[in-house]
Amino acid sequence: MGSVFFLERIPVNPPYPKIYARLGFKKKTTELTSRQKEETDISVAEALSYIALRGVWRRESIVENDGSKTEMTGDLSFVSSQLAKYLRDCQETVLLGATAGNMIMDKIKEKTAQGNLSAAVVYDATASEMTDAALDWLIDYLAVQLRRENKKLLPRRFSAGYGDFELSNQKMICEKLQMDKIEVSITPSFILLPEKSVTAIAGICR
Repeated sequence: MGSVFFLERIPVNPPYPKIYARLGFKKKTTELTSRQKEETDISVAEALSYIALRGVWRRESIVENDGSKTEMTGDLSFVSSQLAKYLRDCQETVLLGATAGNMIMDKIKEKTAQGNLSAAVVYDATASEMTDAALDWLIDYLAVQLRRENKKLLPRRFSAGYGDFELSNQKMICEKLQMDKIEVSITPSFILLPEKSVTAIAGICR
């Protein structure tokens, strides 16, 4: 408990349907010409070459959950009735973090500055979906490890800024995960940098 584990490379297969959905293409209602498809695929491939997925996680035991506040080991305390409800049947939690890295953000800015907004939008969508996929990969990976302990990980995750779980909680999560070691920082307004970075909490139950 309390140890921080880092992954310098997360092997995620590109979620092409989700990338295209984020771009506004609907499978049954949006028709792409072969040229549009080719150009989009080229931009997605370029974006993927600039993405370096890295992750981190840390397990903590739940000390108390009174329905409005959840206290955990590691001096963690979160005030949120929705988080408390999510964790009501759990004895532990895992804090999670993932990032697509700085290079992709530099390339998005570069394409925007060049006036190539179509490529910039594809780069942005690809980075967003790859970062989410990295967090999903971590969830799946940890779920397998926990089954060996006769424990399970709740299938969904809970992030700061959702419902009554204030975004300000992201600062504590970021610090406990030592995300600076994977080159992620946090602004005074609790936004992670690089932008394509995410944190979350998942519940662990027997």
